[in-house]
Amino acid sequence: MSIRQYLGNQILGVLAHYAPRGVSVQICGVYPEWDNSLQVFFPKGHALRVGDFATLHLDNRSGVDEYDDELKVYRGSYKGVVTGVRGDWAVLQPRECTLYHGLRAVLTLRTPGYDFPADARPSQSLAQTTLRHLPSANGDDHENKVGVLVTMAPEQPHTTVLAFLSSTQDDVFLITFPDTFKSRLLKRDPRCFFVIDERASFTFERRIEWNYTILAGVAASIPRGALYEEVRESFIRKNPWEIGFFVREDLEMYHISRQRILAPGEAYVPTLG
Repeated sequence: MSIRQYLGNQILGVLAHYAPRGVSVQICGVYPEWDNSLQVFFPKGHALRVGDFATLHLDNRSGVDEYDDELKVYRGSYKGVVTGVRGDWAVLQPRECTLYHGLRAVLTLRTPGYDFPADARPSQSLAQTTLRHLPSANGDDHENKVGVLVTMAPEQPHTTVLAFLSSTQDDVFLITFPDTFKSRLLKRDPRCFFVIDERASFTFERRIEWNYTILAGVAASIPRGALYEEVRESFIRKNPWEIGFFVREDLEMYHISRQRILAPGEAYVPTLG
C-alpha cells in the first residue's frame, strides 16, 4: 500500500528537522511517490542535506473546515531521511510512518532494522504557567480549527495535529492525555513549536503561499482552577467536538507561551527559564 493512495499526489506538509543552529520548521508542497518516497518542494528554499533526518506532518485536510472527535482525515507523522537535493526540491525516503484515519491506523511503514531511538532524558512534571487569566481569544483563528505541534524527540522532531485555542498575545492552549507520545516528549523537553494555518479557505494552487504562523515557545501546564475553566469554556466554544475529552480526569491542559514568530526555515531553539 502507498501513502499516495490515501493522500493523493499533492498535499501540503509541515517539515521539521534539527539544523546546525537549532530546529527548522517549514511549510512545503509534498508529492508522494508510489514507493512511499516524497518529492518535497520549498517555495522559499531550504538547507537540507543528503543524510539529514526530517519529519513531515502529512494530512489531507485541505478544504476541510469542520471536524469531529475522530478527526476523520488521513494524517501521519512521516519520519524520513533526505536522499536527494536539487535546488528548492528534496527527496525523502521513509524511516517510519503510521497513517491514521480517525482513530484507526490504515498504513504502517518501517524501514527494516529501524527502531524508535531510546530516550534517556528524565521525565518530569511541567512547570505551571504563570498566567492567571485567559488573554483575549484571537478571533482571527476561529476558523483555523487545528494546527501542528512540533516536539523534540531523539534524532528528529515529532509532529502531531491538534485542536487549539490562541490568544491575541500569541499564546497557544492545547489539551492531551498523559499516555500520548507528545505528552511524554514535552515532559522530557517542554520546548516546542506550533504551526497555525488557514488551510480551510484556500485552493491548493495558492496554498503554497497561504497564510500561516510558526510559533516557537515553551509548554507549561495549567492546573485545574480559574484559568483552566476559562480556557475550557473558550476552547469548547471554538472546538465543540472536543467537549467529550473534558470529562476525563486525566486530561492535561498546556499553555505554550510564544517566544518568537519564525520565518520559514529559520533555525531556532526556544530558551528555558
